Amino acid sequence: MKLKPLKRTPVLLALAVIALVCLFRLLSPVLFPRWDLAERMERITYDLRARAALHFAAPVATNLAFVAMEDSSIDAIKNDPYLDYHYGLYWPRLIYGRLVQELAAEGAKAVAFDIIFGELRRDHPMVSLPNGKYLESDDYFALEDHQAGDVIIASTPQSEPPDLFATNALAVGDVSTEKDSDGTLREVHAFRQVRRWDPLLRKVAADPQIDLDLKHAVVLPGKILLPQNGSTNIVELPVDADNNYKPADLIGDPLPPGVPARARAFTDEPTWQMGILLAAQELKLDLKKAQLDLPHGRIVLHGSGSLERVIPVDAQGNFFVDWQLTNGDPRIVEAPLENLLVEHKHRVAGETNGLRADFRGKIVIVGSAAEGNDLSDRGATPLENDTLLVSTYWNVANSLITGRFIQRAPLPVELALICCLGLTVAFITWQMRSRIVFASLTVAGLIVAYVVVCFAVYIVWRYWLPLFLPVVGGMLVEHGLLVVYLVMVEEREKRRVKSVFSKIVSPDVVNELLDAENFSMGGNRREVTVFFADIRGFTTLTDEMQENVLNHVQHHQLDHTAAEQCFDESARETLETVNMYLAKVADAVIAHGGTLDKYIGDCVMAFWGAPLEKDPHALGCVRAALAAQRAIQQLNEARLAENVTREAENRERVAAGLPPKAPLRALQLGTGINTGTVIVGLMGSADHIFSYTVFGREVNLASRLEGVSGSGRIIISEATHRHLQQHDPALAATCVELPPVTVKGIRTAVRIFEVPWKTPPPPPAAA
Repeated sequence: MKLKPLKRTPVLLALAVIALVCLFRLLSPVLFPRWDLAERMERITYDLRARAALHFAAPVATNLAFVAMEDSSIDAIKNDPYLDYHYGLYWPRLIYGRLVQELAAEGAKAVAFDIIFGELRRDHPMVSLPNGKYLESDDYFALEDHQAGDVIIASTPQSEPPDLFATNALAVGDVSTEKDSDGTLREVHAFRQVRRWDPLLRKVAADPQIDLDLKHAVVLPGKILLPQNGSTNIVELPVDADNNYKPADLIGDPLPPGVPARARAFTDEPTWQMGILLAAQELKLDLKKAQLDLPHGRIVLHGSGSLERVIPVDAQGNFFVDWQLTNGDPRIVEAPLENLLVEHKHRVAGETNGLRADFRGKIVIVGSAAEGNDLSDRGATPLENDTLLVSTYWNVANSLITGRFIQRAPLPVELALICCLGLTVAFITWQMRSRIVFASLTVAGLIVAYVVVCFAVYIVWRYWLPLFLPVVGGMLVEHGLLVVYLVMVEEREKRRVKSVFSKIVSPDVVNELLDAENFSMGGNRREVTVFFADIRGFTTLTDEMQENVLNHVQHHQLDHTAAEQCFDESARETLETVNMYLAKVADAVIAHGGTLDKYIGDCVMAFWGAPLEKDPHALGCVRAALAAQRAIQQLNEARLAENVTREAENRERVAAGLPPKAPLRALQLGTGINTGTVIVGLMGSADHIFSYTVFGREVNLASRLEGVSGSGRIIISEATHRHLQQHDPALAATCVELPPVTVKGIRTAVRIFEVPWKTPPPPPAAA
């Protein structure tokens, strides 16, 4: 395919669209932080990819488990006669302690509670120990956590677990979530920085007499401002550059035994997402040595040996969940909580025959699957519109265990794709602008191909290429605006070209003009071959016909009205005759690629070499002249043959009192042709008449050669003859040079040649 040169306006339009789309991508998060349409739509494409990925096999951890607090669990703990306790909501902590004990006995590798233990409940019943002693329910739960050594408890920014639980558990996991504006949970925080105050400072703050609000403390250089709850008082605590304070400033001297003279007022420590903590237990990741490189979008976790996991995160430490496992997935071991409580009772009673160990080596998540506002933890994920959000933790854990993370293309890559795809679509649209429908189908195919690539890249590598803005902004908008431009501007120009040339050149030439890149209807210099052909004998024919009508009128003494009818009929026949001859010439011109300029009375003017610069224009012109002469000859033969019929018709006309028709005469064609440089362009006014024509000395010479051509002859100039020698030597050899002639407007004599056109008669048959 021949590439079409670019034009400034469509190029600027294409670049402007790309620039605006890129600018929108850069500014949209700033201008519309809560209603970023592009980001919302992009995240919907992420949902579609996540769902598509479910249909393809991917590595999945084999040791994930879920202990569900279901409606049946609530009923069993309240009413099951086998259990020796019966509690309604909310359960005392001893229930969870016994669950931990059973999972530890079965050999679970880790147990994570997606349950908030936000405060101590001293009102819960005591727990009877095998040694006959009693423990508070909270203490019993903390003891079991400590003995198991693998329990992870939940925390949120609004509810941190009491020290009793936090210090006896293996770790505290963040279970806070932040859904997108459409209510879908797609990403989680890898960690949440938690400010942990010095125990002494917390103890003092909790004193009812002091009652300091540590959550709203303000840390300033050299001091910490601690507001008092229910008061406008501010306690100012001096600190050094490392935020160390003197306990004596709070409790005075002397200090109790074991209290240091200086202590760190607080430390900011990460509370890791629950799923990460579970995976850390499986992979032996040392989270204390995690490398938090948020500016470069990565968190590096190191495990035993050379094991390493790199979590791709944004500047706030968020990462997208690889939603691979749905609720009820058969690869996740699942059991209702009451089943484990029953097994625990059997185990305590020594009834160990038949006990199962489904949770051996498993990392277990304990969460609610019950219905009810206080119990249900459900919501939308990319996979399902309504599901248990506890699935977040096993999907995060699975991602770390298998080492598969959602890696989103960075902003520079997205901008580069918008630019590349936009330019590609602009190029396709421009190159195929003469076939807009085909161009649109090609762009649609490119869009489909890009979407398929985006889905395939995500499914195979979990790499998230941007879809929405590159497709909608870079491709659809780009193509749409260019199509509008082409329809409004290019098509308007095409209609203008058609209006000027559709009747003066062949349809093929019109189509070439519409595809031409550098065509201009403004004036320019061009080498062309000019053609003049005049109908010889037409004036004589007209005079004869008028004389015949006049004689008929006088002979029959026709009145004015009848005479006018006779003259009008004769005029119509005269015009039909000349049009018949001119049409033959015009047909020959257009058939041989010429441009029909105008009719000058009974003369035809045409030229070759414009509006399209096509060689050999002189050869095309001469061949058209030959075709015209032969067409006139055939027309003359047909007209002379028709005279026999006309004689019989005239007898009938005379009998009817009508003037006889003059015999049909054979008219001849005189042709003059010249090649040279002329001025060519559109002449006239848009308000009146446009004419695409040529003028100059070489045009005048062609007209003069037509004047000396006589009847039935083709006279060409020396310049035209040179072109024939170059492009058709055989035809040039048939030309006969005539004596030079002097014509009006040309000072020197002009060399001329005659082109013979009559077909020689066939040789006589042998005797």
